[in-house]
Amino acid sequence: MIYLDNAATTLRKPECVVEAVTRALCSMGNPGRSAHDGALSASRTVFEARLALAELFGAESPDRIAFTANATEALNIAIKGILNPGDHVITTALEHNSVLRPLYEMEDKGVELTILPADRQGRLKEADFEAAIRTNTRAIVCTHGSNLTGNLVDIGRVGQIARSYGLLLVADASQTAGVFPINVQKMQIDILCFTGHKSLLGPQGTGGLYVREGVEVRPLLSGGSGVQTYLRRHPPQMPTALEAGTLNAHGIAGLLAAVRYLRAAGLDAIRERELDLMERFYRQVSAIPGVTVYGDFSRRMRCPIVALNIRDYDSGEVSDALSSQYGIATRPGAHCAPRMHQALGTVEQGAVRFSFSHYNTEEEIEIAVSALRELAQEE
Repeated sequence: MIYLDNAATTLRKPECVVEAVTRALCSMGNPGRSAHDGALSASRTVFEARLALAELFGAESPDRIAFTANATEALNIAIKGILNPGDHVITTALEHNSVLRPLYEMEDKGVELTILPADRQGRLKEADFEAAIRTNTRAIVCTHGSNLTGNLVDIGRVGQIARSYGLLLVADASQTAGVFPINVQKMQIDILCFTGHKSLLGPQGTGGLYVREGVEVRPLLSGGSGVQTYLRRHPPQMPTALEAGTLNAHGIAGLLAAVRYLRAAGLDAIRERELDLMERFYRQVSAIPGVTVYGDFSRRMRCPIVALNIRDYDSGEVSDALSSQYGIATRPGAHCAPRMHQALGTVEQGAVRFSFSHYNTEEEIEIAVSALRELAQEE
């Protein structure tokens, strides 16, 4: 199989990640719950993972990193933990349903919601952020990179706007963590939500959020914490405040190995490799008669994603043909990004998304291009 669905999850993981998870499964106890060797080993691994992620994201300290099962859980914690009835929040048409649906829930509870539009290339207007701010605006919730078009948002500039008006910025780094440099302090990000199984190259079931010191987030869950057992409420200190129950220490061990791999290999080198593959693919497929490519490719700095359609051919049928006839894995349909498809005019057709990893090869790119050329000719 030629795997070009890395924006959904990276299929090929570094060998060190597989080894770390295997070792953890055979040796780790419950972190923070006992003082025997198995529990202490798990606790050390969890702390080292917090430290590695804090360094990767430029956080003040490792205790500002709380672990979750994925970015969706992190975004639910953030959105539901900072907004109250009567607050106003700003988001964008680029967002994934992991942002939109929690915001719709909060809207039903009395939160006012503004969704900034995107143009036909999936781009935002920076001026729209400031124009949307009201006296009761509490936060901006914004993706760092679109999972459909690959367009990047200048999250540092959005952070400046938010900070200048005293707003909180919640950034969704699902598509960018592990491939683009993120410094939460320099970018003035108050809450960063991330997942472990995409460009961070970790196992599924891992993710988390960074919360700036001084920002209080109401816990989404409460329960076992391993500490302060006799409190009636969940302990308020970070990161325990946002981590109820047993952590996925086995997965976190793999995530720690993945972050160490990324640091050793170099994010810049990995990103340039992926962008080279994406550009090689884009240059060729955009020249195929009948193929429409979505997104802004005028800038090199973008997520390594190419979404396209062949005339009015249903995206699911194209993706099925790529899989069954050529062994190429892609993602068709709506990509959990309904408002982005509305902006692109692809609600009915969807789109076929190709997303690249540094593990992909030039030969795989050429095979994918050839397959699309043949499918376009057949139509």
